[in-house]
Amino acid sequence: MSGPSKRVLRTAEEKRRIVEATLVPGTSIARVAREHGVNANQVFQWRHEYRKGTGWAARQPRAQLLPVTVTAEPSNVAEADVASVPSPSTGSIHIELPGRALVIVEAGVDATLVRAVLGSLLR
Repeated sequence: MSGPSKRVLRTAEEKRRIVEATLVPGTSIARVAREHGVNANQVFQWRHEYRKGTGWAARQPRAQLLPVTVTAEPSNVAEADVASVPSPSTGSIHIELPGRALVIVEAGVDATLVRAVLGSLLR
């Protein structure tokens, strides 16, 4: 019998990365645990704490999702109204659906194209 195993103390960020890796659809928790040198039972405990916001997960601020509604543009927009709208600034929007898609919307992209892409993801 070998000596006692050395206990590895993981940071909250390490635990979060490991737990989030197990939340991808079709992922094996046991495989993720093995890849990170963690007992699968420990990962199950971390998942429980992550979902409940207790233990190590309670001290970390959690991102909140905001509701988004995609609507059609009104067809009766006057030319004067369009001219008064300031030109878009540079920038981008990143939308990540883990295990499904990453959508990056750059400034100036065609609104019809964005609607088509987002609509296809809703199916």
